[in-house]
Amino acid sequence: MQLSKPFKNHHQLITDQMGYQVEIPLQPTRIISLVPSQTELLFYLGLAKKVVGVTKFCIHPQAEVKGKAVIGGTKNFNLEDIAHLQPDLIIGNKEENYPEGIAALQQHYPVWMSDINSLADALDMIAKITAITNTKEKGSELIHTIKTGFDNFLVTNNIRTAYFIWRKPYMAVGSDTFIHEIMRRASFRNVFAPLSRYSVITPEMLQAANPQLILLSSEPYPFREKHLAEIKQWCPEAIIKLVDGEMFSWYGSRLQYTPAYLRNLQQKVLSEIRN
Repeated sequence: MQLSKPFKNHHQLITDQMGYQVEIPLQPTRIISLVPSQTELLFYLGLAKKVVGVTKFCIHPQAEVKGKAVIGGTKNFNLEDIAHLQPDLIIGNKEENYPEGIAALQQHYPVWMSDINSLADALDMIAKITAITNTKEKGSELIHTIKTGFDNFLVTNNIRTAYFIWRKPYMAVGSDTFIHEIMRRASFRNVFAPLSRYSVITPEMLQAANPQLILLSSEPYPFREKHLAEIKQWCPEAIIKLVDGEMFSWYGSRLQYTPAYLRNLQQKVLSEIRN
């Protein structure tokens, strides 16, 4: 385990989801979030006044994040801006942030890292963040809401589905990703599950996989209506849908809305398949 360098008078030693032991104040008051979905979670927990810095991709809640200092992107932090903000807690994520930047921050500040590939990981992250920010009560209510929403799904995994996140080159999600987990929960069986986390997909590979359903995400590549025809020529029999990428990939407080979104999408798809 790596021990992040103590900042000042830390009073609790916490192990994060990557196995780092981090010294964190009992009452952190100057928090920087390096991940959009976790930023939204902090605001949901009522910590707006304690969040001093966010990334340029932290867009929710829209009105409140506008007043916060921007410390760069998720993969290119401005270390001088971070130093100026004097954080006593930085919250990041293994996949969304870059190792070199995190390592540099760990030399000077308490950096708590999440590592999320499943719904269980996401709920564990919420529980741990609420514990270190003294917001356990609201966190417990949120976890209960999310669990209840997903528990009401009957998972049958019977709709063969491809989920694209990028164009030029086209890239789809494989297994060992949070998106794959959300797909599974909605009975969207990932036809590219045997591939690595994010793989380049050729037209021939898509045709061979023969999905019933192709989902084009709104992020990180902003798929639009104009892209449907391009995919349709490769798989003319498939149902193709534009989907809200935040509902599939954001693992913070937005998860409370994901089950309803998935249920509506699932019903639309099943209706089209039957017809």
